[in-house]
Amino acid sequence: MEFRGLTGGIYRLTEWIMRISGTNLLWVLCSAPFLFILYMRLAIDPQYVNEALTLNWALGILAPVTLFPATSAMFTVARKWVMGEPDVKIARTFFRGYKENYKQSLVGGIFYTILFVVMYVDITVYMVQFRNLQLFGILMLILMILLFVSLFNFFSMVTHYHMKIGGILKNAILLTLLRPFRVFSTLIGAIAIVYICWQMPVLYVIAAGSVMAWFAFFNFYATFLKMQEQAKKREEAQNADGETELIELGKEKKEKGSFLNKKNR
Repeated sequence: MEFRGLTGGIYRLTEWIMRISGTNLLWVLCSAPFLFILYMRLAIDPQYVNEALTLNWALGILAPVTLFPATSAMFTVARKWVMGEPDVKIARTFFRGYKENYKQSLVGGIFYTILFVVMYVDITVYMVQFRNLQLFGILMLILMILLFVSLFNFFSMVTHYHMKIGGILKNAILLTLLRPFRVFSTLIGAIAIVYICWQMPVLYVIAAGSVMAWFAFFNFYATFLKMQEQAKKREEAQNADGETELIELGKEKKEKGSFLNKKNR
């Protein structure tokens, strides 16, 4: 039965609330070890230096194992929503994405975690111990923000393409640098979501992650469609000139016009 008018609107709103909250709760459940340690790290008194350092190590170990695979699974569900399949079974889609993307998420998580740790240490050293070199600390902070922003592309690519992890990491970073507007609009949207949830902390548990994933993949997919269209227009010219792009639009594709291979979900 299809409801119309106000009743239909309320019914559809209720459906989306259930989808968003269900997906977010699954993400929280699968990320629970990391989120618990993160909560402890944020709550600890700064004077407990050794304890804070131990928690930092725990976060670095747990992030690739729990947070990255769970986030990839959440993006798998968000991908379905953006591509016009809102009625998929949430749990089945989530755990299928978790299983299929676990290895790539783990390897990518290790890569990102190591870079974040290195940059965090550099920022701390330059900004605190060598104040005459704070400019380098600021530069490293900017690079760290760019790396964080590239995570949106990383998770979107992991769930959307069949590709080796090296290619995904390379394209995630390059796409961030070459198409910054969409990605930074995602960052602004993420900040807005975090701010709204800050007013009602329960939203972190029932909505924040899945809404952020939907918005991030929406922006990524819009960028993908635009690049796909541009690739078609440049294909003949590139073939004639023998030129290649940093993001190799014509390689490792099964469907014409794709710069990578779509995952068949």
